[in-house]
Amino acid sequence: MRMDAQLSPRPGRGRVSHAGPGGAAAKRVFDIVASGLLLLAVLPLLAVVAVLVRLDSPGPAFFRCERVGYRGRPLRMLKFRKMVIGAGGAPITLARDERFTRLGNLLTKYKLDELPQLWHVFRGEMSLVGPRPEDPRFVRRYTEEYYGEILTVRPGVVGLAQLAFADENRILDRAQPVDDYIERILPQKVRLDRMYVANRSFGFDGQVLWWASLAVIFRRPVSVNRSSGALGPRRRAAARRPA
Repeated sequence: MRMDAQLSPRPGRGRVSHAGPGGAAAKRVFDIVASGLLLLAVLPLLAVVAVLVRLDSPGPAFFRCERVGYRGRPLRMLKFRKMVIGAGGAPITLARDERFTRLGNLLTKYKLDELPQLWHVFRGEMSLVGPRPEDPRFVRRYTEEYYGEILTVRPGVVGLAQLAFADENRILDRAQPVDDYIERILPQKVRLDRMYVANRSFGFDGQVLWWASLAVIFRRPVSVNRSSGALGPRRRAAARRPA
């Protein structure tokens, strides 16, 4: 499936880009300050969730998943554990996945399992906003032409693809989730990630953070325009499918 002919980045007028060295440095400073403050603010919540995970099922509170990070470097991404110890199977999770612990469904629904990634932001391995880091098995599906571009920026805790596919685990084909992800969803995610790289700016990041906050706190589905990257509320009738 070819995606390059369908993608036409449209940089917004008046945006202050952080694509250059000075802008990248400013974004890094913002990430350090913001992630540091957020870590302090949610530290009690992190402690409570860690204890609950340990009490809910045998095993550690955290686990690491293998992802492809900035400039292709391996990223062992930190999350709260949401599966039972020894869970195997596909590298894709579904809604009400039978591998989840009792608490795992709740962690997934409210994205609480992602909170430890603020530490990656503080360390410089990730950014608050950027393309979501992908599994190496899926990155290998695409040529360097696509992911070579995406990996020139730090992966993000939140990004366009994550907002567009916030209900991914509900819309995947339960019979063949991996094939469905590769054929139907991953190509769209790659297009959105490339669009972010081409259009990244401080204003764009602010919009992504704002809509991500609404999506997580108020459970509001977000629509992502495939041509411009414009963000807005998704119509309820289309809430189970990406806009």
